[in-house]
Amino acid sequence: MQETLTPSRSVLRNSLILGVFAICTVGVIAFIQQATSERIAMEQQRMQMRALNEILPDDQHDNDLLEDGFSIADRSLLRLPEPATAWRARQQGQVVAVILPAVTMDGYSGRIDLLVGIRANGELAGVRITNHRETPGLGDKFEVGKGQWIFSFEGKSLSMPAPEGWAVRKDGGEFDQFVGATITPRAVVRAVRNALLYFQQNRDELLQLSGQEANHG
Repeated sequence: MQETLTPSRSVLRNSLILGVFAICTVGVIAFIQQATSERIAMEQQRMQMRALNEILPDDQHDNDLLEDGFSIADRSLLRLPEPATAWRARQQGQVVAVILPAVTMDGYSGRIDLLVGIRANGELAGVRITNHRETPGLGDKFEVGKGQWIFSFEGKSLSMPAPEGWAVRKDGGEFDQFVGATITPRAVVRAVRNALLYFQQNRDELLQLSGQEANHG
């Protein structure tokens, strides 16, 4: 004879089933999230290494950039929300350039992470974007392979162009904006100039410290 479930027992059984299902779902989500986060971290590290080598190729330094990193923290100019790693490039032990991390929160879609390479004389060795959420095909033209815009920073300094030139053309500056997108290049130009200002203000420390932390902010 088939047992008849009372309403209370039916509710209890359904609750147990839902509970087991929820536990299994949470477990699967946690597993996927962990696997995904590790994969994302590895991809970000790979992109970072590639960006370092693009900014300062091997023939421009004789040290291992990854082994010559140091901690840096600055919220005012570099706008780093947490301490990050910067790198020194050396020739025969002398620091010839640094690569600074920088952040702008002013992109069209929010945060953009940059690496800014600056030579000892204050000239830009190169700039690369390492993370962003800009609109594909519209606001992402600073990516290598999608245009030449990012290379326009090379050789620039705080004095070249003049201060008023450190803006997009729409604002009276010397840097092109993207067709249909001005907010993103405007934010990147400002972030790069701020990185140069940070270098100027902390030049002696950045070029002379060895294996120590530089904390400013």
